[in-house]
Amino acid sequence: MVFTFKMQVAVDYLVAREPVFQFIIDQHGWPIVPMRPQGFATLVLLILEQQVSIDSAKATYLKIQDCVKDITPEYLAVLTDETYRMLGVSRQKTSYIKGLAQKIIDKEFSVEALAQMTADQARNSLIQIKGIGHWTIDIYLMFALQAPDIIPLGDIAVVNTFKELFDLHTREQMFERAQNWQPHRSMATFILWHHYLRSRGRQISYTY
Repeated sequence: MVFTFKMQVAVDYLVAREPVFQFIIDQHGWPIVPMRPQGFATLVLLILEQQVSIDSAKATYLKIQDCVKDITPEYLAVLTDETYRMLGVSRQKTSYIKGLAQKIIDKEFSVEALAQMTADQARNSLIQIKGIGHWTIDIYLMFALQAPDIIPLGDIAVVNTFKELFDLHTREQMFERAQNWQPHRSMATFILWHHYLRSRGRQISYTY
């Protein structure tokens, strides 16, 4: 991915305030900035990614995609629970996906409207939906809406990297450290993920 001027500004800001970010870039190169399309399909993928690996969730998502004509609320709302089970979706995540789909069909929730909201407004809208918690919201805000100032402290890779690089072990300590990275905490998160993956010899594709 080509780094834009806006991304470069964010990185320059961060490395001036946190020398370890420059160390990560020197060691591993520029971070990947994940982007996903806005909409229902991305929320479905994020529900599938909850508490499992990205690769595992992507495999399940592709099975669903092969099963239906399109990843839309209309198709996924009527897919039977048995079909979801055969595709590898847990009972709990099935209920989350179908519940989200039905809310969109019933016009109780609009994915498109999120793009016109502030990050806090979008969070308040999404948190009302069963099965969508703060981790899912954080990732949607960063990946789909390109919100610039998110720090997902519910993400295990972010938490482990805080422990490793800064010897911080409580959420409060991590949040306080990240306050220094405003208003570019999303880019800081991408750099932390970059270190986490590359230092373990791993690489992830965020596209689908």
